[in-house]
Amino acid sequence: MRYDADPPIGAAYLPSLPACRMPEDPLLFDFDLPRELIAQQPLRNRADARLMVVDRRRQAVSHHHVRDLPDLLAAGDRLVLNNTRVVPAQLTGRRAATGGRWQGLYLNSTDEGHWRIVCKTRGRLEEGESVVLEDREGRPSSKLWLLQRLEAGQWLAHLQPEEPAEEALGRLGRVPLPHYIRGGKMVDEDITRYQTVFAKRPGAVAAPTAGLHFTKELLKSISRRGVEFSALTLHVGLGTFRPISGGSIEEHQMHSEWCELTPTAAAEINATRAAGGRLVAVGTTSVRTLESAAAHSPDGGPLEPWSGETDLFIRPPYEFRAVDALLTNFHFPSTTLLVLVQTFGGPELIRAAYLEAIAEKYRFYSYGDAMLII
Repeated sequence: MRYDADPPIGAAYLPSLPACRMPEDPLLFDFDLPRELIAQQPLRNRADARLMVVDRRRQAVSHHHVRDLPDLLAAGDRLVLNNTRVVPAQLTGRRAATGGRWQGLYLNSTDEGHWRIVCKTRGRLEEGESVVLEDREGRPSSKLWLLQRLEAGQWLAHLQPEEPAEEALGRLGRVPLPHYIRGGKMVDEDITRYQTVFAKRPGAVAAPTAGLHFTKELLKSISRRGVEFSALTLHVGLGTFRPISGGSIEEHQMHSEWCELTPTAAAEINATRAAGGRLVAVGTTSVRTLESAAAHSPDGGPLEPWSGETDLFIRPPYEFRAVDALLTNFHFPSTTLLVLVQTFGGPELIRAAYLEAIAEKYRFYSYGDAMLII
């Protein structure tokens, strides 16, 4: 794999994975991406990002901007948005016993109030030791006790003194930017830039990046064209960043992520489909939530509300039950995200679209441009 970039956030915390190189597999194509095409910040106006429209019926691509979406969508369509909110999950501190530097990433909290984290430091961490966390100004603050080593490089930890995770992270945490954006170093503007304008439910360690292109003004303009909106939730976790591992796509193990399709959203979506409108999923996270709900609904029937952990890996010969069109960013090679996009759009068409995006100097990854597959 060649893309002239540092690995995304999470790679430093995960166990080493075998490289997966199968050039004969059309779903795992590599591409050479010049470093200057990796977006380091969003455009001043998010809706000015470029938008490649990939037409599956015509087997063709065309070039637009995100601000053109009101003209590209049709009255009766429904945009499905992921309303997860990124938490400032990146933590820094020092090991109490040695004074050594320590870095961590908050994943979620247990019912008992413990934290699940991944972390790294020089030397071997031991169960029962503690870390003195630092606030964003580098000042010593709360203590984090490492209670138990878990699978996949995770730890069970407990904060002292106790306080709600959202409050503690708001004081101690940094926005967990991918490493390919300025080496993962947050600036103050990222607190709002790496968040969708419709973010509502805290719990993600990475943004659902397709949603970053929307402004409140664009949403209003789309609504005036007769397009409706529904919200669902998938809290993006570290599994998003894992490269495809093992000897084949079929052997790759997906990490689970929590998602929810509410009764209100399910009813709205079913009404749109009954009226002949299209469901346009904004981002791969929306796709996985919709298709996970579909898997728990009667075959061929309406979508039913559903919530829980999903480890759905969408790959051929998957048949989509709940998505008619997809708005997504440009993804890393050999990732489950790109496999999902190729499964939806067709391997050869998406390969050609990516190569054209590089030739046309589209901006890639989290703060980059977008693709609409219809």
